[in-house]
Amino acid sequence: MTIKVGDKIPSVTLRYVTPDGVKAVTTEEFFSGKKVVLFGLPGAYTRTCSERHLPGYVTHVAELKAKGVDTVACLAANDHFVMNAWGKERGADDKVVMLGDGSGDFTRAIGLELDRVKEGMGMRSQRYSMLVENGIVKALNVEQPGQFDVSSAEAMLKAL
Repeated sequence: MTIKVGDKIPSVTLRYVTPDGVKAVTTEEFFSGKKVVLFGLPGAYTRTCSERHLPGYVTHVAELKAKGVDTVACLAANDHFVMNAWGKERGADDKVVMLGDGSGDFTRAIGLELDRVKEGMGMRSQRYSMLVENGIVKALNVEQPGQFDVSSAEAMLKAL
């Protein structure tokens, strides 16, 4: 079952790299008391993700925060070390939290898995964006496979 507007974010642990090392964070802790824009994508270093999706959020993070967003986070079914390296290469350092969902626990829990086994990529995340306020999904934008439009930073800005 796919998560929908009004649902509570499921309880899982995600990881990201901080200047002090790896941080494991529960979704309750990460989303509690904040307005978070979370965008999910099939994978670090993949074409559209690298050329358009992540760069759009890096470019527009200040505008998102000016509209009341506390945190912008990127999630993919990659480990936190890969997400960290990719984020550094793309200038996301202190702008976008690069969350690793290496085992796909979060992606499965929200029902947005993407089967890329035949392409040699395993199970991935569909491309999406969501606005989460205090752990509750307020907006959800899931792309059709192969598309990139409704989950972009520009689309999120228009919706806020």
